[in-house]
Amino acid sequence: MNLQGKRILLTGAAGGIGRELARELAQRGARLCLVGRTDASMASLRHLIDRNSMDAVVAQADLTDAHARERVLQLMQSTCNGLDVLINLAGLMDFQLFGASDPAMIPRMLQINLLVPMQLTREVLPGMLAQGSGRIVNIGSMFGSIGYPGFATYSASKFALRGFSQALRRELSDTGIGVTYVSPRAVRTPFNPHAVHAMAAEGMMHMDEPVWVATRIVRAIEQERNEAYLGFPESFFARLNGLWPGVVDRSLRKVVPAVARFARGLS
Repeated sequence: MNLQGKRILLTGAAGGIGRELARELAQRGARLCLVGRTDASMASLRHLIDRNSMDAVVAQADLTDAHARERVLQLMQSTCNGLDVLINLAGLMDFQLFGASDPAMIPRMLQINLLVPMQLTREVLPGMLAQGSGRIVNIGSMFGSIGYPGFATYSASKFALRGFSQALRRELSDTGIGVTYVSPRAVRTPFNPHAVHAMAAEGMMHMDEPVWVATRIVRAIEQERNEAYLGFPESFFARLNGLWPGVVDRSLRKVVPAVARFARGLS
Protein backbone atom coordinates (compact mmCIF):
# COMPACT_ATOMS: atom_id res chain seq x y z
CA MET A 1 0.00 0.00 0.00
CA ASN A 2 1.29 3.43 -0.97
CA LEU A 3 0.20 5.74 1.85
CA GLN A 4 0.40 8.92 -0.22
CA GLY A 5 -3.05 10.53 -0.04
CA LYS A 6 -4.55 7.65 1.94
CA ARG A 7 -7.33 8.71 4.33
CA ILE A 8 -6.51 7.32 7.76
CA LEU A 9 -8.45 7.38 11.02
CA LEU A 10 -6.18 6.90 14.06
CA THR A 11 -7.58 6.40 17.56
CA GLY A 12 -5.39 6.87 20.62
CA ALA A 13 -3.43 9.44 18.64
CA ALA A 14 -2.29 11.49 21.64
CA GLY A 15 -0.42 8.62 23.31
CA GLY A 16 3.25 7.81 23.01
CA ILE A 17 2.85 5.41 20.10
CA GLY A 18 0.03 7.44 18.56
CA ARG A 19 2.03 10.64 18.24
CA GLU A 20 4.96 8.86 16.57
CA LEU A 21 2.60 6.93 14.34
CA ALA A 22 0.90 10.15 13.25
CA ARG A 23 4.29 11.63 12.35
CA GLU A 24 5.30 8.56 10.34
CA LEU A 25 2.02 8.48 8.44
CA ALA A 26 2.12 12.23 7.73
CA GLN A 27 5.66 11.95 6.39
CA ARG A 28 4.34 9.44 3.85
CA GLY A 29 1.67 11.85 2.68
CA ALA A 30 -1.35 10.38 4.45
CA ARG A 31 -4.42 12.47 5.27
CA LEU A 32 -5.20 11.97 8.94
CA CYS A 33 -8.06 12.22 11.39
CA LEU A 34 -6.53 12.00 14.87
CA VAL A 35 -8.83 11.06 17.73
CA GLY A 36 -8.23 12.05 21.34
CA ARG A 37 -10.49 11.96 24.37
CA THR A 38 -9.54 14.82 26.71
CA ASP A 39 -9.06 18.57 26.32
CA ALA A 40 -5.36 18.09 27.04
CA SER A 41 -5.01 15.48 24.32
CA MET A 42 -6.75 17.76 21.82
CA ALA A 43 -4.38 20.63 22.59
CA SER A 44 -1.43 18.25 22.27
CA LEU A 45 -2.64 16.93 18.91
CA ARG A 46 -3.23 20.41 17.49
CA HIS A 47 0.30 21.38 18.50
CA LEU A 48 1.62 18.19 16.87
CA ILE A 49 -0.20 19.01 13.62
CA ASP A 50 1.03 22.61 13.53
CA ARG A 51 4.61 21.72 14.39
CA ASN A 52 4.82 19.01 11.73
CA SER A 53 2.65 20.69 9.05
CA MET A 54 0.40 17.64 8.85
CA ASP A 55 -2.57 17.22 6.55
CA ALA A 56 -4.78 16.34 9.50
CA VAL A 57 -7.85 17.15 11.54
CA VAL A 58 -8.50 16.32 15.18
CA ALA A 59 -11.63 14.89 16.75
CA GLN A 60 -12.46 14.76 20.44
CA ALA A 61 -14.52 11.73 21.35
CA ASP A 62 -15.23 9.16 23.98
CA LEU A 63 -15.31 6.25 21.58
CA THR A 64 -17.37 4.13 23.95
CA ASP A 65 -20.30 6.38 23.01
CA ALA A 66 -22.04 5.48 19.74
CA HIS A 67 -23.00 9.08 18.98
CA ALA A 68 -19.40 10.21 19.48
CA ARG A 69 -18.17 7.56 17.05
CA GLU A 70 -20.77 8.70 14.55
CA ARG A 71 -19.55 12.30 14.82
CA VAL A 72 -15.97 11.20 14.19
CA LEU A 73 -16.97 9.31 11.07
CA GLN A 74 -19.04 12.25 9.86
CA LEU A 75 -15.98 14.48 10.28
CA MET A 76 -13.92 11.97 8.31
CA GLN A 77 -16.51 11.95 5.56
CA SER A 78 -16.85 15.74 5.38
CA THR A 79 -13.09 16.44 5.38
CA CYS A 80 -11.73 13.45 3.47
CA ASN A 81 -14.77 12.10 1.61
CA GLY A 82 -14.24 8.62 2.95
CA LEU A 83 -11.77 6.33 4.68
CA ASP A 84 -9.02 4.01 3.48
CA VAL A 85 -7.43 2.83 6.74
CA LEU A 86 -8.76 2.50 10.29
CA ILE A 87 -6.08 2.12 12.98
CA ASN A 88 -7.50 0.96 16.32
CA LEU A 89 -4.76 2.01 18.73
CA ALA A 90 -6.64 3.46 21.74
CA GLY A 91 -6.43 1.16 24.73
CA LEU A 92 -6.45 0.77 28.50
CA MET A 93 -3.92 -1.04 30.69
CA ASP A 94 -4.12 -2.40 34.23
CA PHE A 95 -1.34 -4.26 36.06
CA GLN A 96 -2.65 -6.05 39.12
CA LEU A 97 -3.13 -9.55 40.44
CA PHE A 98 -6.60 -10.49 39.25
CA GLY A 99 -7.94 -11.33 42.71
CA ALA A 100 -6.96 -7.88 43.95
CA SER A 101 -8.06 -5.93 40.88
CA ASP A 102 -10.87 -3.39 40.74
CA PRO A 103 -13.97 -5.22 39.44
CA ALA A 104 -15.02 -2.09 37.54
CA MET A 105 -11.86 -2.32 35.43
CA ILE A 106 -12.97 -5.60 33.85
CA PRO A 107 -15.87 -4.28 31.73
CA ARG A 108 -14.08 -0.95 31.20
CA MET A 109 -10.98 -2.58 29.72
CA LEU A 110 -12.95 -5.01 27.58
CA GLN A 111 -15.04 -2.13 26.28
CA ILE A 112 -12.09 0.06 25.29
CA ASN A 113 -9.65 -2.62 24.14
CA LEU A 114 -12.13 -4.87 22.34
CA LEU A 115 -15.65 -3.54 21.89
CA VAL A 116 -14.66 -0.08 20.63
CA PRO A 117 -12.41 -1.50 17.86
CA MET A 118 -15.14 -3.96 16.91
CA GLN A 119 -17.83 -1.28 16.82
CA LEU A 120 -15.68 1.18 14.85
CA THR A 121 -14.77 -1.55 12.40
CA ARG A 122 -18.44 -2.44 11.95
CA GLU A 123 -19.27 1.21 11.33
CA VAL A 124 -16.59 1.81 8.67
CA LEU A 125 -17.06 -1.48 6.82
CA PRO A 126 -20.01 -0.41 4.63
CA GLY A 127 -17.99 2.41 3.09
CA MET A 128 -14.96 0.20 2.53
CA LEU A 129 -17.10 -2.51 0.98
CA ALA A 130 -18.73 0.04 -1.32
CA GLN A 131 -15.37 1.27 -2.59
CA GLY A 132 -13.93 -2.25 -2.74
CA SER A 133 -10.80 -1.43 -0.74
CA GLY A 134 -9.56 -0.59 2.72
CA ARG A 135 -7.57 -1.87 5.66
CA ILE A 136 -8.41 -2.42 9.31
CA VAL A 137 -5.35 -2.25 11.58
CA ASN A 138 -5.79 -3.54 15.13
CA ILE A 139 -2.97 -2.86 17.57
CA GLY A 140 -2.84 -5.74 20.01
CA SER A 141 -0.12 -6.88 22.36
CA MET A 142 2.28 -9.74 22.90
CA PHE A 143 0.03 -10.45 25.89
CA GLY A 144 -2.66 -11.23 23.32
CA SER A 145 -0.66 -14.38 22.56
CA ILE A 146 0.99 -15.01 25.93
CA GLY A 147 -1.23 -14.89 29.00
CA TYR A 148 1.08 -13.13 31.44
CA PRO A 149 0.56 -13.03 35.22
CA GLY A 150 -0.58 -9.65 36.45
CA PHE A 151 -2.31 -8.84 33.15
CA ALA A 152 -5.25 -11.26 33.14
CA THR A 153 -7.96 -8.85 31.98
CA TYR A 154 -5.65 -7.02 29.60
CA SER A 155 -4.53 -10.34 28.10
CA ALA A 156 -8.16 -11.44 27.74
CA SER A 157 -9.01 -8.28 25.80
CA LYS A 158 -6.03 -8.63 23.48
CA PHE A 159 -6.51 -12.37 22.93
CA ALA A 160 -10.06 -11.53 21.85
CA LEU A 161 -8.89 -8.71 19.59
CA ARG A 162 -6.46 -11.09 17.89
CA GLY A 163 -9.25 -13.64 17.36
CA PHE A 164 -11.57 -10.97 15.99
CA SER A 165 -8.86 -9.80 13.57
CA GLN A 166 -8.22 -13.31 12.33
CA ALA A 167 -11.89 -14.16 11.82
CA LEU A 168 -12.66 -10.85 10.12
CA ARG A 169 -9.66 -11.21 7.79
CA ARG A 170 -10.93 -14.56 6.61
CA GLU A 171 -14.46 -13.24 6.23
CA LEU A 172 -13.26 -10.34 4.05
CA SER A 173 -10.76 -12.34 2.00
CA ASP A 174 -12.43 -11.67 -1.38
CA THR A 175 -13.56 -8.08 -0.80
CA GLY A 176 -10.39 -6.02 -1.29
CA ILE A 177 -10.35 -5.17 2.43
CA GLY A 178 -7.41 -6.39 4.50
CA VAL A 179 -7.00 -6.80 8.26
CA THR A 180 -3.66 -6.33 9.97
CA TYR A 181 -3.02 -7.34 13.58
CA VAL A 182 0.12 -5.84 15.15
CA SER A 183 1.51 -7.28 18.37
CA PRO A 184 4.07 -5.07 20.13
CA ARG A 185 5.79 -6.04 23.34
CA ALA A 186 6.01 -3.46 26.14
CA VAL A 187 6.62 0.10 24.92
CA ARG A 188 8.36 2.84 26.87
CA THR A 189 5.41 5.21 27.31
CA PRO A 190 3.26 6.49 30.21
CA PHE A 191 0.60 3.98 29.08
CA ASN A 192 2.41 1.41 31.21
CA PRO A 193 2.14 1.73 35.01
CA HIS A 194 5.28 2.60 36.96
CA ALA A 195 5.57 -1.00 38.19
CA VAL A 196 5.90 -2.25 34.61
CA HIS A 197 8.79 0.13 33.97
CA ALA A 198 10.36 -1.08 37.22
CA MET A 199 10.00 -4.70 36.10
CA ALA A 200 11.72 -3.82 32.83
CA ALA A 201 14.53 -2.10 34.75
CA GLU A 202 15.13 -5.37 36.61
CA GLY A 203 15.29 -7.29 33.32
CA MET A 204 11.93 -9.04 33.67
CA MET A 205 10.69 -7.71 30.32
CA HIS A 206 11.97 -5.76 27.34
CA MET A 207 10.63 -2.35 26.35
CA ASP A 208 10.82 -0.67 22.93
CA GLU A 209 10.85 3.01 22.08
CA PRO A 210 7.56 4.29 20.62
CA VAL A 211 9.18 5.60 17.43
CA TRP A 212 10.58 2.12 16.69
CA VAL A 213 7.14 0.58 17.20
CA ALA A 214 5.48 3.24 15.04
CA THR A 215 7.81 2.60 12.12
CA ARG A 216 7.08 -1.14 12.31
CA ILE A 217 3.33 -0.53 12.35
CA VAL A 218 3.64 1.64 9.24
CA ARG A 219 5.79 -0.99 7.57
CA ALA A 220 3.16 -3.66 8.30
CA ILE A 221 0.49 -1.46 6.71
CA GLU A 222 2.61 -0.71 3.64
CA GLN A 223 3.40 -4.40 3.20
CA GLU A 224 -0.27 -5.29 3.79
CA ARG A 225 0.74 -7.91 6.31
CA ASN A 226 -1.83 -10.05 8.08
CA GLU A 227 0.12 -10.09 11.35
CA ALA A 228 3.27 -8.47 12.71
CA TYR A 229 4.89 -9.54 15.98
CA LEU A 230 7.42 -6.99 17.21
CA GLY A 231 10.43 -7.89 19.30
CA PHE A 232 12.53 -10.97 19.98
CA PRO A 233 12.44 -13.28 21.92
CA GLU A 234 8.81 -12.37 22.76
CA SER A 235 7.68 -13.05 19.19
CA PHE A 236 9.22 -16.52 19.47
CA PHE A 237 7.48 -17.22 22.77
CA ALA A 238 4.17 -16.09 21.28
CA ARG A 239 4.51 -18.78 18.62
CA LEU A 240 5.78 -21.31 21.16
CA ASN A 241 2.80 -20.63 23.42
CA GLY A 242 0.46 -21.51 20.56
CA LEU A 243 2.14 -24.87 20.05
CA TRP A 244 3.37 -25.92 23.49
CA PRO A 245 1.74 -23.77 26.18
CA GLY A 246 3.00 -26.10 28.89
CA VAL A 247 6.57 -25.07 28.13
CA VAL A 248 5.63 -21.41 28.63
CA ASP A 249 3.66 -22.32 31.78
CA ARG A 250 6.78 -23.78 33.34
CA SER A 251 8.89 -20.80 32.32
CA LEU A 252 6.48 -18.18 33.66
CA ARG A 253 5.85 -20.04 36.90
CA LYS A 254 9.29 -18.87 38.00
CA VAL A 255 8.42 -15.19 37.64
CA VAL A 256 5.07 -15.22 39.46
CA PRO A 257 6.53 -14.32 42.90
CA ALA A 258 8.38 -11.33 41.43
CA VAL A 259 5.31 -10.22 39.46
CA ALA A 260 3.22 -10.42 42.63
CA ARG A 261 5.78 -8.31 44.48
CA PHE A 262 5.63 -5.55 41.86
CA ALA A 263 1.84 -5.75 41.60
CA ARG A 264 1.57 -5.19 45.35
CA GLY A 265 3.87 -2.18 45.14
CA LEU A 266 6.66 -3.89 47.07
CA SER A 267 9.43 -3.33 44.49
